[in-house]
Amino acid sequence: MDNRTILIVEDEKPISDILKFNLEKEGFETIQAFDGEEGLKGALSNHIDLILLDVMLPKMDGFLVCKEIRKVKQVPIIMVTAREEEIDKVLGLELGADDYITKPYSVRELLARIKANLRRTSSENEVQKNSEDTDIIRLGRIVINCERYEVTKDNQPIDLTRREFELLKFLAEKPEKIFSRETLLEKVWGFEYYGDVRTVDVTVRRLREKIEDNSSEPDYIITKRGIGYYFKY
Repeated sequence: MDNRTILIVEDEKPISDILKFNLEKEGFETIQAFDGEEGLKGALSNHIDLILLDVMLPKMDGFLVCKEIRKVKQVPIIMVTAREEEIDKVLGLELGADDYITKPYSVRELLARIKANLRRTSSENEVQKNSEDTDIIRLGRIVINCERYEVTKDNQPIDLTRREFELLKFLAEKPEKIFSRETLLEKVWGFEYYGDVRTVDVTVRRLREKIEDNSSEPDYIITKRGIGYYFKY
């Protein structure tokens, strides 16, 4: 048994029940919510290991639910959308979602994404638990505390999502080395991640807005046209 709990926020009960059945068959605990307000309450009042969050919800849409959760928790969130519009995916990632999946999707693909996100989180927690010394990366005005998952610039804290922190840490650990979007997707999001490379671009843009003096003329995270990104030091 996995014993980890997944919150399913889906207003269509037949779909929610199918998800519940398949997840519990895999050994997960599940909690169901059928509108945005109920989903937000469930996320904040229970120990949740991952959230499946539909975009189109009554009372409060999934984007707003995601935004409110991110003010308090860094639990992995997979946004579920029935639309192919790029704006939906980008907005979800901008608000702090870790992943997205578009209906219709296969149960196999959904389970792969869930397990990849949970495995990533478990690995991070294990590193924190086993770390004996504080691991500090100092790169100019940027200081990354890898044990505490904290970033400061000029001694001022920068509020990053879990994925933003992971991407910054990965690039900063190998300054001046260029990584393709595909490599970053594999190394930061996980080997079994099924997303596309635009996910990397969105996260880079968010990071630049938080750590750069001028995000349109970055000093730290640099684009190598046609290849990928690197951390300049």
